[in-house]
Amino acid sequence: MDAGPTFGAFLRSRRARLTPAEVGLAPQPRRRIVGLRREEVAQLAGISTEWYVKLEQGRAVAPSAATIEALGSALRLDPLERAHLRSLAARAAQPAFVRETVPDSLRRLIEGLTQPAYVTGQRWDVLAWNAGAVDLLGDFGRVPEEDRNILWFMLGTERARRLFGAGWAAEARRMVSMFRTTHDLWPADPAFGALTARLRAACPEFAGWWTSHEIGTPSSGSKTVHHPKRGTLVLDYATFQANDDPALKLAIYTPR
Repeated sequence: MDAGPTFGAFLRSRRARLTPAEVGLAPQPRRRIVGLRREEVAQLAGISTEWYVKLEQGRAVAPSAATIEALGSALRLDPLERAHLRSLAARAAQPAFVRETVPDSLRRLIEGLTQPAYVTGQRWDVLAWNAGAVDLLGDFGRVPEEDRNILWFMLGTERARRLFGAGWAAEARRMVSMFRTTHDLWPADPAFGALTARLRAACPEFAGWWTSHEIGTPSSGSKTVHHPKRGTLVLDYATFQANDDPALKLAIYTPR
């Protein structure tokens, strides 16, 4: 397993959110640091402080599976966070990101659906959409290719803020946490870096959400939107992975 800078950044974010009391350590007077100290995490995980420092700094070390599990316990990670830590440790060098293409069969499928539907890639680029998606989200064919991205739509456009109204912040933050899970596997890729830089410049809330390093996973559920013509709608949604290319995800919204 090959740990790196993203692995270390994730460790730091989880160390910062804990207090000594939460992990059973005695309180100390005049404590100025936020969260746990590095040596405290190392003690809880049963490893040397020097080794833990190397892990946080993303230096060339190879943590064993047992060490990763010990860190997960020391940092009180939930099952999703533990799985993410394992993925970061095992991350191999990624080829440069290339925008995916949608098979014609899948494109015809979504065009035939009456419900709003669209296909996204690993960077959340919107690669195909139908008339229902145009009615709900706007026509992605009328914007530059770099704007055909569902995360950019959510964080970088006024239409999204109007569409979700009071629920915009919660939905946007949820989407950022899911994107963070994928982004951490492409930390040095220019395409991912360019997108996060645009989001940081366009959305004042993004920097705080990004720093918190929350991670999420796709799930089905419901969203309440305020359609400009049909008023308030409740939409059930679900996402599906394409068999032809696991990087492609089909999202379908069904009005109640």
